[in-house]
Amino acid sequence: MSTTIRRAVPADAELVRTLIGEIADHQDEGQYVTVTAARWRELLADDAVTVLLAEQDGEPAGYVSAVRRLHLWSGGDVLALDDLYVRERHRSAGIGRLLMLELARQADGLTITWGMRVENEAAQRFYARLGATLRTKVLAAWPASAYTPQL
Repeated sequence: MSTTIRRAVPADAELVRTLIGEIADHQDEGQYVTVTAARWRELLADDAVTVLLAEQDGEPAGYVSAVRRLHLWSGGDVLALDDLYVRERHRSAGIGRLLMLELARQADGLTITWGMRVENEAAQRFYARLGATLRTKVLAAWPASAYTPQL
């Protein structure tokens, strides 16, 4: 099988939106995905946003997404990985590794950071094999619906 990795462009917005919906559904969080394909067309035109698409024999197989952002402690930028997703029928073919290596090539020497669920031991093993440092940290979110009544 032939696998290619390429950077997503605005014309890929609908595919990117579909893949995001798939990973969210896989994590039982599909109801939280509100981004539209129209918004993705805008995001994919932004140089700070990186989305790499994997295709296996011409079929979309997965993606990795990241955003370049300021790291206030260092005063420099980091590349904040948002999602790494490979469709189930394409797993165990090395596509996740290829996506991560291409992301690293495009990282301009920046540290790549990301989070994952503590119970996702398979992901932890995968990232450790790549040489990532794994740290335990609690991720918190404070939505406007929770803090607005307090204001």
